[in-house]
Amino acid sequence: MKKIVVLDGYTLNPGDLSWSGLEKLGSVTIYDRTPVSDEAEIIKRIGDAEIVYTNKTPLSASVITACKNLEFIGVLATGYNLIDTAAAKARNIPICNVPTYGSAAVGQFAIAMLLEICHHVAAHSQAVHEGRWEKNDDWCFWDYPLIELADKTIGIIGFGRIGQNTGVIAKAMGMRVVAYDAHENDAGRAIGEYISLDELFAQSDVIALHCPLFPETQGIVRRENIEKMKDGVIILNNSRGPLVVEQDLADALNSGKVYAAGLDVVSSEPIKGDNPLLTAKNCIITPHISWAPKESRQRLMDIAVNNLKEYLDGKTVNAVNL
Repeated sequence: MKKIVVLDGYTLNPGDLSWSGLEKLGSVTIYDRTPVSDEAEIIKRIGDAEIVYTNKTPLSASVITACKNLEFIGVLATGYNLIDTAAAKARNIPICNVPTYGSAAVGQFAIAMLLEICHHVAAHSQAVHEGRWEKNDDWCFWDYPLIELADKTIGIIGFGRIGQNTGVIAKAMGMRVVAYDAHENDAGRAIGEYISLDELFAQSDVIALHCPLFPETQGIVRRENIEKMKDGVIILNNSRGPLVVEQDLADALNSGKVYAAGLDVVSSEPIKGDNPLLTAKNCIITPHISWAPKESRQRLMDIAVNNLKEYLDGKTVNAVNL
């Protein structure tokens, strides 16, 4: 029976899912968290296991080299940048990720942030519960500008599955959808119009980031590109934090060039107390939870387990390094 170690299972399963699918495939040890900077502890916890699953615990070349029995690395996420892919490949160890589990949830969350910016539902509900409506001289009040989205343009950078899901919802609300993506396809054309990046910056009332983090996309929201955008643009990012130069966005929020931002990701997570976005005007920040509805996490669990099942049956699926 194979030994299976899960290094950091809590965020995927804080108790509302079951590990039973994985337990059918081997002898399982599950750690809620593993110190990410303690290589010796990571090596100790993997021990002589053949199978290891990680989400945010790094597997460096030295960890992979030290764990002599290791033959399969499962990623409890889509991103795998914390794993030394070359070191795993050199030992013919597949790294199998979960590429498409959260498309619906992440698209839904992008629109949720947008609607909160447009209506501030939570703040107005709190005001009512604090008694302000009861004491108000008029039959209604609002503390923020209320924004109607119909006929406005949303520009989506990265128009894959997640971006297209966001586009479908935005289109249903009457928005014009434009997109920039290096790989155009008919599914995208059915939802919106592909345009150049500079055209997207110039035309969009709302800009949503759904692109992967590559060298060419890192810092795509930076001062020089913000200057190309409409005054009062709204920016959404629930893809990767480093897509945004945070000081540049904070400056644009504080000046009013950018009306508001909705962010579910930042450059360093958990967020650091000196992040300039924490004190920027009109900036909603949530703790990287777009992916986290139970339905989405169950899908992730099922695919992660199936990746191992297929491997044990002699068929490697969702490998990113072989």
